[in-house]
Amino acid sequence: MATLYVDRGSVELRPQGRALGIYEDRRYCRSIPLNLLERVVITAPLTLTTGLISWLARHGVALVILGRSEGRAAFLLGGPMGDATRRLAQYQAYLSEQWRRRWSARLLRSKLAAQARTLRRLMRTQPDRRATLASSIEQILRLAHAAGETERAALMGLEGAAASVYFRALAAVFPPALEFRGRNRRPPKDPVNACLSLCYTLAHYDAVQAVQAVGLDPHLGFYHEPAWNRESLACDLIEPLRPRLDEWVWEMFRHRTLRREHFRTVRGACLLGKAGRRIFYETHEALASRIRRRLRRMCRLVVRALEAEFPDLTPKEGKRDEESIP
Repeated sequence: MATLYVDRGSVELRPQGRALGIYEDRRYCRSIPLNLLERVVITAPLTLTTGLISWLARHGVALVILGRSEGRAAFLLGGPMGDATRRLAQYQAYLSEQWRRRWSARLLRSKLAAQARTLRRLMRTQPDRRATLASSIEQILRLAHAAGETERAALMGLEGAAASVYFRALAAVFPPALEFRGRNRRPPKDPVNACLSLCYTLAHYDAVQAVQAVGLDPHLGFYHEPAWNRESLACDLIEPLRPRLDEWVWEMFRHRTLRREHFRTVRGACLLGKAGRRIFYETHEALASRIRRRLRRMCRLVVRALEAEFPDLTPKEGKRDEESIP
């Protein structure tokens, strides 16, 4: 399944039977069969008709609209899976402090273990930073061990402490010319943070899509508290995947696939330029496909855990009450 990235305002999208037609400056360029298209990501200022939007929704093609600078995205994912019993179990799990404690501790340990693995891989190619990275790994693993004995309300404090250690170590392996000194956002102020923010945003909406596809509510997480207009369960799911995204960004700069000249600064925000966006999206898709597979697997595991914990609320497929409809 393919993702279509639209990055030029001169592009027009038109329904063409069972394919999506792509036009530029009103001239036909190509078409993509719907059975090969999973999502459309738009980052350019172009006009979308209500007919096109409803046509994409009808055929189950996700639509994500991102601004050039970091901010709230608009997205269309189609209707959720129709089995509401899974959401009932999810709501019950949210009300169970024991469930949320187990989930949150496991999630945080998984994220910190992934951070340690990423730093170990960086250490193999950065022998001059070995001492710094080894010390950071040791600190992160100590915090991961402590997560198993920490109350849920205090876990985010552990996560913050680990993030401080992790990003300080990560900053040590990037070239000084990139001016990456740690995580910053809204807006990102350097090329590394610009890429991290874009990676996290794209992964977030892939997580929303995966959660909705299995019939769960993306807004109700177990580690992240409910917040206005935030898909907290999607935030939960991408936490263990963030270090893999960080490593991919490092590899892009290490191999000079992306360089400082691919970025520009506008009103204090560091943004990818046109050439940089093309490189980013073309290269990112291979990583994104792996992240989506991981997210789908994680969602299936969540559903199985809910079914095991709350069997009365989650009847298995094929075991519906056949006499419920007269």
